[in-house]
Amino acid sequence: MIRGLRLFSLSEEVVMKKKPRRSPGRKAAPAKRRPRPRRAAAVRGRKPAGLSERKRHYLERFASELARTLRVLDAFPPGRDDFKPHERSGAAARLAHAFVKENGAVIRAARGEWTLQPSVAPPPATVAEAREAYARDARELMEAVRDMPESRLDETVQFFTGPGTQGPMRIHDLLWYMLLDSVHHRGQLSVYVRMAGGKVPSIYGPSADEPWR
Repeated sequence: MIRGLRLFSLSEEVVMKKKPRRSPGRKAAPAKRRPRPRRAAAVRGRKPAGLSERKRHYLERFASELARTLRVLDAFPPGRDDFKPHERSGAAARLAHAFVKENGAVIRAARGEWTLQPSVAPPPATVAEAREAYARDARELMEAVRDMPESRLDETVQFFTGPGTQGPMRIHDLLWYMLLDSVHHRGQLSVYVRMAGGKVPSIYGPSADEPWR
């Protein structure tokens, strides 16, 4: 499992070295001139060059929701991958695969490789496999969004707008659509966790299995 992964850094800190102390009464030796170090790309409280407010907002929220989703995936009981609460519901492993597919959609859009109905790998056999693929692709997604041209956020792609209908959608809106849809599927999965015999973790606040007290 990938735990404690540093997913994305939006700022850097400059560590200042302390000046050496000298004995009283002694003159300080002439300081040797050294080449001035390059300034860090960003210091605390300053935005890194090239990262727009729209990208920053999305990436910070994606990283926050990613951590919550990984907790829910980790809470799913092993060996219950075929569990589904209703005959019309998808199996747990298939539901977990939705997070992987949504990451892939964002990566394609950010790289200018969007297709509405791409060929994708079939769902894995277990929730644990889907979890690892989701965590792995998350870094690729954030790098793709960070590195994409800012102008691409305002480009449009064809997307579903209703039953049997399609229409243009801005890539900026598509990114948020996929993120919010993953939050929706995470809510579904949290119900699966409880019904399959697992313990539901804290998501936005306390749960019965993880109270804040």
